[in-house]
Amino acid sequence: MTKVTSHISISLDGFVAGPEQSPDNPLGIGGERLHEWAIATHEWQRQHGSGTGEASADSDVIAASVRNVGAYVMGRNMFGGGPGGWEESWRGWWGEEPPFHLPVFVLTHHERAPRQMRGDTTFHFVTGGVAEAERRAREAAGDRDVSVIGGATAIQQFLAAGRLDELQLHVVPVLLGAGERLLVNCGEPTLEPTEVVASPRVTHITYRVR
Repeated sequence: MTKVTSHISISLDGFVAGPEQSPDNPLGIGGERLHEWAIATHEWQRQHGSGTGEASADSDVIAASVRNVGAYVMGRNMFGGGPGGWEESWRGWWGEEPPFHLPVFVLTHHERAPRQMRGDTTFHFVTGGVAEAERRAREAAGDRDVSVIGGATAIQQFLAAGRLDELQLHVVPVLLGAGERLLVNCGEPTLEPTEVVASPRVTHITYRVR
């Protein structure tokens, strides 16, 4: 049965991005530290076109997180391009061949035609909110899962609407002190831990959302 899942890196003090985010620094001050563990892995490097990186428990977690995914959902800020109406030349942060290789549904208030990229990634821009995004992503995914990959606001909206089945937090042992929190404005979901995988760099906690 298709699940709607999400996974995201988070600091010990609850932030998924640092302070003073900007188009030039979308992760904010210190935010890149939340992703150093992932970039070091073989699986992340493989997905981004390199055969290098470390084989590790962390790499296995990344591989598992994409294994049964049939479509992705992301927020406007994660796709980028700034607020307001679209600048048509903006095609995302990832170049001409993004690492998704699947349909990606982007939550936005501004209509835009689908954007097909190399490597079987097509960005679809959804103006009808999380319910429409979930419906369209499920249709595209078939019997596979839908992954909500960020940013924080998109995940919060899915949690608040009761539309997320599973949440995996990659808890990184850093303190950012300020920035963008994840677990706010998301209703009162019950999170039941189902799996913990730990390494020297990060602790991966998977929750069933009820």
